[in-house]
Amino acid sequence: MKKQTIAIDTPYVRPDAYGSLAVPVYHNVAFEFENAQLMADAFCNRVKAPDYARVENPTVTNLEQRVRLLTDAAHVTAFNSGMAAISNTLLAVSAQGKNIVTSTHLFGNTLALVSNTLLRFGVKPRLRDLTNLQAVADAIDENTCCVFLEVVTNPQLEVADLRALADIAHQRGVPLIADSTVIPFTETHLKGLGVDIEVVSSTKYLSGGGTSLGGLVIDYGTFPLINQRIKYELLFNLGAYMTPQAAYLQTLGLETLDARYQRQAGNALQLAKALREQGAIRQVNYIGLEDNPYHELAQRQFGKTAGAMLTIDLRSKEECFRFLNRLILIHRATNLFDNRTLAIHPASTIFGLFPEEQLKKMDVRQTTIRLSVGLEAVDDLLEDIQQALGDDL
Repeated sequence: MKKQTIAIDTPYVRPDAYGSLAVPVYHNVAFEFENAQLMADAFCNRVKAPDYARVENPTVTNLEQRVRLLTDAAHVTAFNSGMAAISNTLLAVSAQGKNIVTSTHLFGNTLALVSNTLLRFGVKPRLRDLTNLQAVADAIDENTCCVFLEVVTNPQLEVADLRALADIAHQRGVPLIADSTVIPFTETHLKGLGVDIEVVSSTKYLSGGGTSLGGLVIDYGTFPLINQRIKYELLFNLGAYMTPQAAYLQTLGLETLDARYQRQAGNALQLAKALREQGAIRQVNYIGLEDNPYHELAQRQFGKTAGAMLTIDLRSKEECFRFLNRLILIHRATNLFDNRTLAIHPASTIFGLFPEEQLKKMDVRQTTIRLSVGLEAVDDLLEDIQQALGDDL
């Protein structure tokens, strides 16, 4: 079946007692067993049956099953946020004395996780330019536990060569872990590019209308120990499993993901082209533009679409603030890939606690505004941006 069909018509792991077409929401905590032996088998994973909703719930399992079939993954585990998916994955591969080869071009909290939180537990970051393959190869040693990156960085919009990075990592017996939030997994085949683990903030494209928090770990089974640790150690010990309410909302979002994404990506490309004609805008950065330095690589890795995030640069932080304050239709808000178009000044918000020297190393500029393009009519979005730019910008 095609991906859109799988997203809608994947059968339940167990048939619903009442034949519900929409996935039921199991709000309960515990599940009754017919006998003691079946209970013991479920708790020890000898049979597939929910035992306690902190580690398994039928509503969440349904979402995991749909994503597993869509991605041809070996395992999918749903968490209560994208950061939970990232942190549990990195905890599963790391240990005291290990190091993570990654980049300064990471989402602010992800960089803080690897540079501060994990460092306190003896896991060191090795921050390199991941577009420099020799630098990556030189950074990997016998204590490297993974190479980690974002497939499209936020907000720099950098794209690294996944196949080349996978080859380098695998030659040293190291997994390649990729945050694929910016391009939905329905558009890509990262397994074929050598990615071993895909982590996703399902808060973004899946929830659609910004309805729910969630994260997914999509495991392609090439490093089996990782799934064992996530499923039978971290889920039990850290308690970051997705809630059934969030899973229900994100299952509904998954069913319309393809239709929404195609519109959003199309809007982003159209808007990026139009914004280049605005004299007050110094730079438009979008990997869907043909002269973008990452355009060819992005098309080769992700297909014809280029996501729904772009950035614009004005002349100063002050101009960025004036522009944001004048917006009427576009919302001043964080999050990505809501149905609504959102605008934010990353340097003062997402990265607001980083010192200026660190921001420069991360290529996060005070002149940059990030736009997450929604489902509105492009003409209306462009009109709002034009009036916000005004004559004095």
